[in-house]
Amino acid sequence: MSGAVTKSVHDFDPLDEVLRPPIDETEQDRVIRQAQEAEARRVSQAIDDSIRAEKQAQKKKGIVRLLLLGQSESGKSTTLRHFQKLYTPTAFHEERILWRSVIQLNIVRSVRTILDALSDLRLPTLDSGGEDSDDGGANIPQELEMLQMRLTPLRHIEALLIAKLIPPSEDEAASVIGSSAISAYHSHRSRSSERSWRAQEVFVRPGATWKGALAKSTRSRPVSLGTTGMQTRDEAQEVIHSCSYDIMALWNDRLVREVLRRRKIRLEESPGFFLNDLDRVTALNYTPNDDDVLRARLKTVGVSEYRCEMEAVAGRESGTEWRIVDVGGSRSQVPTWVPFFDDVDAIIFLAPISSFDQVLAEDRSVNRLEDSVLLWKAVCSNKLLANVDLVLFLNKCDILDAKLTSGIRLSKYVRSYGDRPNDMETASKYFRSKFSAIHREYSPLPRKFYGFCTTVTDTNTTAGILASVRDMVVRRHLKQSRLL
Repeated sequence: MSGAVTKSVHDFDPLDEVLRPPIDETEQDRVIRQAQEAEARRVSQAIDDSIRAEKQAQKKKGIVRLLLLGQSESGKSTTLRHFQKLYTPTAFHEERILWRSVIQLNIVRSVRTILDALSDLRLPTLDSGGEDSDDGGANIPQELEMLQMRLTPLRHIEALLIAKLIPPSEDEAASVIGSSAISAYHSHRSRSSERSWRAQEVFVRPGATWKGALAKSTRSRPVSLGTTGMQTRDEAQEVIHSCSYDIMALWNDRLVREVLRRRKIRLEESPGFFLNDLDRVTALNYTPNDDDVLRARLKTVGVSEYRCEMEAVAGRESGTEWRIVDVGGSRSQVPTWVPFFDDVDAIIFLAPISSFDQVLAEDRSVNRLEDSVLLWKAVCSNKLLANVDLVLFLNKCDILDAKLTSGIRLSKYVRSYGDRPNDMETASKYFRSKFSAIHREYSPLPRKFYGFCTTVTDTNTTAGILASVRDMVVRRHLKQSRLL
């Protein structure tokens, strides 16, 4: 008896009770119920068919995965912005106004770099004869001291811009500057703490987080391209505009240029350099143009994936979705590259060959060019990438040309260069052959070498190179998908 009771309990189905037709159901009610059930089945089947069709369309459409690799400040973020400008121009143009705060910060940071260099002139005592300084004296002219005083408001603007880019509520704010750095900025008691603050570089995580923060601060005006939208008061632009003549005077001062030269501070070669465009970028109604956005410097850390349709191309590539992964380039972030090697169609590796006379910020005992070579070897030899096309950008060729033209000898830093002519054409061919040899020697399987000498801030040239890369990647992708 107990077994029968147990069986009946286990066999009980509450759904069956709900779906069972009523005992007193009439013939008319039965017809209505069956019609409703048939309609429900039809709708359910239509949903299933739609999901299957969408999956098939996505599979047929295809996804191209592109990875950007290279050390810090190699030009990865700028290359990504080029892709956005060329193939998602609508979104790129709508976001241009958001880059104004970044450019403002670039200007203020350049001024701070100059002022830091000048402040060190005060360190030797008056009776030392300037022996402890290679700048020839302990004091700076009164005119420069007055400029320093008049540029003091930029300190507040720097803190204001950092707060706009990285709101205190963001968890990354603590990792970027930290509460101690904020207090150091506002404290004038400790010279060492202030210098520690100045050494900090502002960085954000890739993606839309920082853009969202800026968009909120500009929500009372449209962010789309145009001459309108500037009516809202911008305190940072107003202060920079009021200091513009003093900034110009500081930058064009002969003593300042000499101090920067002796200390090997080359602001013109740094990303985010706008001191030669102060008349334009400090205007109250300033709106960044495309080139300004490409030149702006905003250090990114971490990994982010950007998805875009090639909206500017209406042919066979229009159905292809591109997923471009931008990864961090500092030494601590290199181990994060490997997980993204799986299922990638192509890699653009950026090697800034102009950095032959520079060292890593993370390890000043390591030459930047040497570090790029080691990273290139590691990427070429990785077995996970044996069937992946590698595209090499020998980047910052304009800066390399300027250095060689100014008389800096490449052979002094790259011994194997020997007595070759110290010019751009010879140097670029030398670097291309060296990186090509590494590619040939270390690749697990034979593959074609794609190498370009680039200046990613050069819009026209880079556009042509990226178009070639796009066509190459798409052709290979279609062959792998057996569509060609």
